[in-house]
Amino acid sequence: MKYKNSIKSIAIGSFDGIHIAHQALIEKAEAVVIIERNGGYLTPGYKRSLYTQKPCFFYHFDKIRHLSPEAFVEQLQQDFPLLEKIVVGYDFVFGKGKSGDVRHLRKCFGGEVEVVGEITLDGISVHSRTIRQYLKEGNVRMGKRLLGRSYRIDGSVIRGQGIGREKLVPTINLKVIQYQLPKEGVYATRTYVGGVWRESVSFLGHRVTTDGSFAVETHVIGEEISVKEYEPVWIMFESMIRKNQKFDSIETLKVQIDEDIAICRNLLENAFK
Repeated sequence: MKYKNSIKSIAIGSFDGIHIAHQALIEKAEAVVIIERNGGYLTPGYKRSLYTQKPCFFYHFDKIRHLSPEAFVEQLQQDFPLLEKIVVGYDFVFGKGKSGDVRHLRKCFGGEVEVVGEITLDGISVHSRTIRQYLKEGNVRMGKRLLGRSYRIDGSVIRGQGIGREKLVPTINLKVIQYQLPKEGVYATRTYVGGVWRESVSFLGHRVTTDGSFAVETHVIGEEISVKEYEPVWIMFESMIRKNQKFDSIETLKVQIDEDIAICRNLLENAFK
């Protein structure tokens, strides 16, 4: 706890996504205090810490939701005895029933409170909810702009149908939890497996041509990768290629997959270097 006790400035928020607006807050503080909830995330749990070099400290919402604004500030001062500065966003609320706001924080805390104003990009206010909406629409390119990086998810390797390797193309099938998934469809992606980012084409959605089950699967272009069950794999989304659709036969699906691979290879080699 010695390092924690030496911190004099913190940025507070949920920081889901650690997007470009979040980064504007984080760069003004020594450490990041993250209010953790359970739900569909851009970056679940500790994985937020992967996108910042600052130390991160987590407060689970269920553990602090009963605290009044005054009690919450007291908790912060207890956990950070040398605290001199708190950085928050312009729309920051805290305390039981969201009863505290920026004005209340200044009243409760005796040190400096720095408020970062609204961050916009091309007239769009940067918020996690906005990014989630773009992902639901399949617009991962716009999501990338607001995040400041390509959207990525991770999952553990699971057994697939077996049809891909036998009749279509070999895929790595993933079990993905907690993440906000993009719209069902096919995407130009990069897949991190075996310690390397590799060009890939990925599908997520219901397998409407075969068994109708939901799947997240990725094909590493030009390679057949051997992976162990439950091995962690990351997928980075670059561009949506097409929506999920049903085909008349496996053969027709195979023709479309070959076309998808060609499109993705061209995009990844030329547009996203």
